[in-house]
Amino acid sequence: MNGTIDGFRYGAVTPVAAYLMACLGGALGLRCVVRSLHNQHSWKAGWLALGATSIGCGIWTMHFIAMIGFQVEETRIGYDAGLTVLSLAVAIVMVAVGVFAVGYRGATPGTLSAAGVITGLGVAAMHYLGMAALRLDGTIEYRTGTVALSVAIAIVAATAALWAAVSIRGFLASLGASLVMGVAVSGMHYTAMAAVRVHLHGTGGAWTGDSATSLLLPMLLGPVIFLLLAGVVVMFDPLLVMGEGTWDRSFARHPVGPRATDKHPAPEPDAAFTPRASTGRRRPR
Repeated sequence: MNGTIDGFRYGAVTPVAAYLMACLGGALGLRCVVRSLHNQHSWKAGWLALGATSIGCGIWTMHFIAMIGFQVEETRIGYDAGLTVLSLAVAIVMVAVGVFAVGYRGATPGTLSAAGVITGLGVAAMHYLGMAALRLDGTIEYRTGTVALSVAIAIVAATAALWAAVSIRGFLASLGASLVMGVAVSGMHYTAMAAVRVHLHGTGGAWTGDSATSLLLPMLLGPVIFLLLAGVVVMFDPLLVMGEGTWDRSFARHPVGPRATDKHPAPEPDAAFTPRASTGRRRPR
């Protein structure tokens, strides 16, 4: 017997909230990556790590907020805490692999393609690990073709996000890229959920694990707080708020040495090399 699946138990609330969290993680991550690449004084490893963690947390949070609205009408749903936490770790680590690859090796076609595939597979692995954490009185089955489509969407979305991170530098451009990234991540999630079928063992049978609300809501609190703190870092770092053009002009004017505003007057030219006005003859060099 197949169960009756409802992925929108609370209407538009969960998909909209999930989309906003994906956009927030994407926006913070892209700005941190831009900060590391286009400011010669930045701590690259730290900003790349913050960016990867922001994107990973945004994707994971998006998934499980959307899953709060998922139900099978004939049975209750629980979650395995260990697999749920593991899916978060996989999301962060796999995104970090892609972000660090393009951060240190550049956006060459080969690097970008490899990093996009690895990151996309990581996003898909996060999703299906999260689905493996489901506990219900039945067996979850998948339509192979739809699963393949969801993985392809994840790879394309990850590649596009990495390309945007190294190519789009202005604040408004990054904001627009994060909105598109949110659409791609949400699209991947709901495409993957369209592949789900639940074969019930019975009706109303026993299940193991915590309920969706009792487990997911407390676990979501940590990544959400992290994203808010990362947002504070971004807001109070002027180089993250300003566009790339402002950074380049600043560094072009003062590549090395003291700034023009420093109170260190330029040294006077050596008198030995100053022409003699009285004779019109120059001293030997």
